[in-house]
Amino acid sequence: MANSDQNRDVFPDDVSIDDDTSVISTRGLEAFGRKVTTTASHLIGPITDPTSHPHYQTAMTEIHKQLQKPTLQRSVFAIARTTPTDLVRSKLSSKEIQSRALAYVPDELLRNIPASSNSYSLFQGFQASFPDFTDDGKKHKRRVSRGRKMLDESPVQPGSPHAVQRLKKDKASMMHQLEMLGVRKNMASSEIREIDNKIANLHGMRKIILDRLANLEKEEAVLEHDIMDVESRLDEAQELADEAESLAMATPNKSEEDLSRTEEGFMSQSIYEKLPAANTPPGKKKPRNHRKKTLPILHEHFEPGTMIRSMRAHQDNITALDFDAPFGLMVSAAMDDSVRVWDLNAGRCIGTLEGHTASVRTLQIEDNFLATGSMDATIKLWDLSKAHYDPQGSQEVDEEDEDLAFVNPNDHAVDPPAGSMADCPLFTLEAHLDEITALHFRGDVLVSGSADKTLRQWDLTKGRCVQTLDVMWAAAQATAMGSSDGPWRQTSRSADGSADFVGALQVFESALACGTADGMVRLWDLRSGQVHRSLVGHTGPVTCLQFDDVHLVTGSLDRSIRIWDLRTGSIFDAYAYDHPITSMMFDTRRIVCAAGEDVVKVYDKVEGRHWDCGAGITEAEKAKSPAIVERVRIRDGYMVEGRQDGVVGVWTC
Repeated sequence: MANSDQNRDVFPDDVSIDDDTSVISTRGLEAFGRKVTTTASHLIGPITDPTSHPHYQTAMTEIHKQLQKPTLQRSVFAIARTTPTDLVRSKLSSKEIQSRALAYVPDELLRNIPASSNSYSLFQGFQASFPDFTDDGKKHKRRVSRGRKMLDESPVQPGSPHAVQRLKKDKASMMHQLEMLGVRKNMASSEIREIDNKIANLHGMRKIILDRLANLEKEEAVLEHDIMDVESRLDEAQELADEAESLAMATPNKSEEDLSRTEEGFMSQSIYEKLPAANTPPGKKKPRNHRKKTLPILHEHFEPGTMIRSMRAHQDNITALDFDAPFGLMVSAAMDDSVRVWDLNAGRCIGTLEGHTASVRTLQIEDNFLATGSMDATIKLWDLSKAHYDPQGSQEVDEEDEDLAFVNPNDHAVDPPAGSMADCPLFTLEAHLDEITALHFRGDVLVSGSADKTLRQWDLTKGRCVQTLDVMWAAAQATAMGSSDGPWRQTSRSADGSADFVGALQVFESALACGTADGMVRLWDLRSGQVHRSLVGHTGPVTCLQFDDVHLVTGSLDRSIRIWDLRTGSIFDAYAYDHPITSMMFDTRRIVCAAGEDVVKVYDKVEGRHWDCGAGITEAEKAKSPAIVERVRIRDGYMVEGRQDGVVGVWTC
């Protein structure tokens, strides 16, 4: 180690030179310095003739002796050839050289330093914040405070110079602390601005990715529509092939005996035998259920209460609406006697359903099937998968299909192209004597409620009514049996006659829940046709209801939403509002209802809070007052609401 240290202190030319004789060594430099100093002192001293002085001569003799040594001459020549950088590096260790090389910053980077808006340097910020971030700084503060306390406790005359000096010192210390606080405050403000800029950049990136996701979902919807079209054509081709194969198997081969028998008998006898009988029903092809293969997720990334789009669906009050899935198909009906089908992904009307002779009061869409109940006392079933439309809405189409894509650029209610929904009607159910006010279907079972005070169960495979339930008869039976439910009771809030007798119903297999104008919610068993439980609590007509496996939620004109426990039949929870409830629906997290206001009332079951969503909040900033919300539907946080002026709004909830 000693040899390596010695070798590191000398030049490459002098590695073999002894340390004591080298001029670069410590001893050599000291000896040479003493001689030069002595010579200089004699030269500068007050001597008349320095050459004749003995000390001068002795000093010069010693210098000449040193300069004549070969080792010294080589050292001098090596120093002359060595640059100042090498001289400095010769005194540094290898680790120090590596550290300086890593810390070296080229001039290009120094010239391209970005301008900082901070008025304080990095050192000032470090000086202002470092003492508070370490334990040493806190201890130093405590020491200063203790010393200052000891000085303050010493007796000092108020007007003495020592007191004035102390006050000046305290003032200077406080001013320094104030300056440091200003530096730290400026640093915190700069960090906040930097964070705001980062958040703004992230919001911009998020918007770009959301647009990308929206385009992907549009392409996905178009591709899924094409797949459904191909599947439909494939089914038709397969059915034709099966029919041809069955006919080929049913047709016998004609042999000679058959030909002879045909000649002997009546020639057209075989033809008459092949004719179908008069009472033979024609072959009826069962509609195919088309389920969506993909689920949109775009709305899940929006903030709750964000409006996705707003559409002028009708020119009059919306009486019913429903949609199958987020960004899927929506069907709306209004008092203008029109029923329109909408593509929520494109915000486009794709056709009008024609067939009812009066306004549609209730409807339900499930997958590609639609059921509509009208004031003309009929129920119609539709297959929306047979609609002819272009989901892309491109204008470069054939002449035959140029009316299939309907775009509404001016946001006005314009009649959609005719004929696009001509193949959608399936069949009509006719048995009620008055307008249809409520219906619900699941699978092959449909139950409808009418103003004729009856409920009817329909078999959708056969298209006929299989059971009729008389609500008044059920109430009379409950009275005769002395049930605690009591007789039919006319509520005070339905005296105006505007409430529907059957306000809402829902069916699940053999279970049926029905809400009527007397405020009662009756639970029916379709196997026996009897009411096995009645829920009493509402003081006004029931207008809407929905149940799952545990709870049943009802809305009424008595301005309340009630949640019932189906296991016990008791009220689990209830919420009161300022206006009557006209529509209600819930999903896994939220309960939404239309309560006679320009906003939708939302109750978050997870967070346990109530909040408003709708145009009444967004339009209030523009000093506008939107129409009252009449109908509302929600699925997976995707909400659609219809208003009294015919406008439909789509929101995230």
